[in-house]
Amino acid sequence: MFLHLGSNTIVSKQDIVVILNLETTKQSPINSEFIRLIQGEGRLQSIAEPGKEKTFVLTSDQGFLSPISAATLARRIDNLKEIQGD
Repeated sequence: MFLHLGSNTIVSKQDIVVILNLETTKQSPINSEFIRLIQGEGRLQSIAEPGKEKTFVLTSDQGFLSPISAATLARRIDNLKEIQGD
């Protein structure tokens, strides 16, 4: 199954490593450094309008800055589990 992250971007549910609230993530020096690192490697894709980023989604091969809240994305994953019968 796939998860819609916003702006016509979908990822495989199986590839998702973590979904984090971006505000909380920015408060951690380690997380901020990690985001800068993958951005420098060209593996960070912002799919939100500038200033509208709410969530950091890390997949097995890249990161996304999504305009959709972490809580909403988590609910979507739960809904996928119900559909699949997980």
